[in-house]
Amino acid sequence: MYREWVETLGARQALGRLAHLLCELTTRMEFVGLADSGSYRIPLTQQDVADACGLSVVHANRTIQELRALGLSEWENHTVTLLRAQELQAVAEFSPEYLHELNPGGGSKITKAGFGL
Repeated sequence: MYREWVETLGARQALGRLAHLLCELTTRMEFVGLADSGSYRIPLTQQDVADACGLSVVHANRTIQELRALGLSEWENHTVTLLRAQELQAVAEFSPEYLHELNPGGGSKITKAGFGL
């Protein structure tokens, strides 16, 4: 997981970083049963997101707005919804394989939304 995030912060532009964060959070939330069809509540502020992605708060806000404008995700009242998960995964260059240790049953299975068990 560490190597994946080093790559995310070092090699991806802001859109890819934020998309990767959303993809990873969705995968983790589905692993523990807290996501429903790519939608979940999470108590992160834009400052938290900016810090996680190595961005300024202003840049994080603009990037969140860009994901919304592209129709890839929504983020309102601490609820994140992935609208076109497979396209978001492509933007993020995301593969959940590095999170296999979080799934006690072994590898992950991808649902039609692009995530899940």
